Amino acid sequence: MSALFLIILSILSSLVPLSFANNVHVNNPCRSYCGNITIDYPFALQYGCGHPGFRDLLFCMNDVLMFHISSGSYRVLEIDYAYQSVTIHEPHLSTCDTLVLGGKGNGFAVEQWRSPYFNPTADNVFMLIGCSAQSSLFQGFPGKHLPCRNVSGMGCEEYYGCPAWSLAGRGQMGSMFGSGPPECCAVAFEAIRAINLSKLDCEGYSSAYSLAPLRVDGPSEWSFGIRVKYSVQGNEFCRACEATGGTCGYGSNGVRQLCMCGDMNSTSNCDSGKDITLQVFL
Repeated sequence: MSALFLIILSILSSLVPLSFANNVHVNNPCRSYCGNITIDYPFALQYGCGHPGFRDLLFCMNDVLMFHISSGSYRVLEIDYAYQSVTIHEPHLSTCDTLVLGGKGNGFAVEQWRSPYFNPTADNVFMLIGCSAQSSLFQGFPGKHLPCRNVSGMGCEEYYGCPAWSLAGRGQMGSMFGSGPPECCAVAFEAIRAINLSKLDCEGYSSAYSLAPLRVDGPSEWSFGIRVKYSVQGNEFCRACEATGGTCGYGSNGVRQLCMCGDMNSTSNCDSGKDITLQVFL
């Protein structure tokens, strides 16, 4: 009997440090991949993972990561966790080689409850194409005070030099100082808070962003797409959760944050109210 007791004691002494180590270094059940893009907090593909403000946002379809908001669906080109940005693109976004008209583009607008978490970066320019004189874009801006302006050194004056304009048979029509609106009007997102082609009465749009401190030579070298800055509220909760070996998520109501600790969930962290149980099967 004493020999059996010593064997059990030896097994327990070897398991205890391992158990504590595993509680501090838990594999993240919410981290996943889509193609070559890593999906990590605050994003997630599984319901219940990530931050509740980012729920039902990303979808992986045939190894293509899609970003879905009220204005439409976009392909994710990159998630930069260090800079806290997401770069997205959609097929109806005009570039230097192609003008996409007909009011088909998504533009960019998020649900009101998501707006604290997402905004295009300050160095992202939206260039609205073929907007009517009756567009709300030009109302309340008499004479020389149209909202059109360059953003981070990018604007329509340079964009007119792209081959897409001549290929589409379009030219620089109108003038900031003439009787009609310009054919292209460059704006920063914060100036109008939503890019909706129908409401703005525009035929199309383009979007480009700056990769400062890199300087590029003309619009042929611009990075076309929409660069979105994201922010996380209540991140202190997640840091405390991860520090105790947990994974950040949220409850079934889609609002309350939870710390997932293996076979239990906590509303604070994995050290809160935790019982360590060792089972030995002989």
